[in-house]
Amino acid sequence: MAIDCNGVKIEDRPFDQVREEAIDQLIMNYSHGKLSAEAFERRLDLATNATQHQELVDVVADLTLEPDKQYEQQRERSFSPQYQSGNDTQHERIISVLSSNQHNGQWLVPAEIQVISILGSVELDFSEAIFQHQHVVIRVNNWVGSLDILVPEQVNVVSNMFNIIGSANNKAPSMGGRQAPKIVIEGYSILGSLEVKLKRTMKEKFSAFANQCRDMFGLGKQ
Repeated sequence: MAIDCNGVKIEDRPFDQVREEAIDQLIMNYSHGKLSAEAFERRLDLATNATQHQELVDVVADLTLEPDKQYEQQRERSFSPQYQSGNDTQHERIISVLSSNQHNGQWLVPAEIQVISILGSVELDFSEAIFQHQHVVIRVNNWVGSLDILVPEQVNVVSNMFNIIGSANNKAPSMGGRQAPKIVIEGYSILGSLEVKLKRTMKEKFSAFANQCRDMFGLGKQ
């Protein structure tokens, strides 16, 4: 059993760490064909929604395969932010006037992004973005416009917006480590809106990764 109940009492261990161990073992067993897709989805629901340590212990109690080195390497590649050196881009300006503008896919993120939106809409999707800098600043001038920012869990986001009859909503938890990219949003919004949210839920993220692992081990999605 991957969750070690010896030593420190399970109830005294960090809950998120125990949840991560349980999910890793679920994915490991599913990717090797030890669990059906239906059983995996059901147990993943239990693990992502669990509030007690014992719930996590119970959800993997009958599983025998534990994450190995190959699994850990694949996990690191999938969940670590992408950095790229060279061709360093320092500044980019996005202007949206009565129009819409989207950045998504594997785009290069500059050190500073200036967003000017006048009766327009802008979406910045960082879920597959390639970072050139650990610290990124987004300067916003938003007049009766909307700005949506989509981020993965491993990117930290701080919002320092000034709103005049506007709204700013940051739904993205800062769960990245010290080496993770940090996005700072500053500026103003007049009769406009800013929303920061996760690209995918925790369950969606781990389901996608589990299917990657099945492909890696030659099982595919069944």
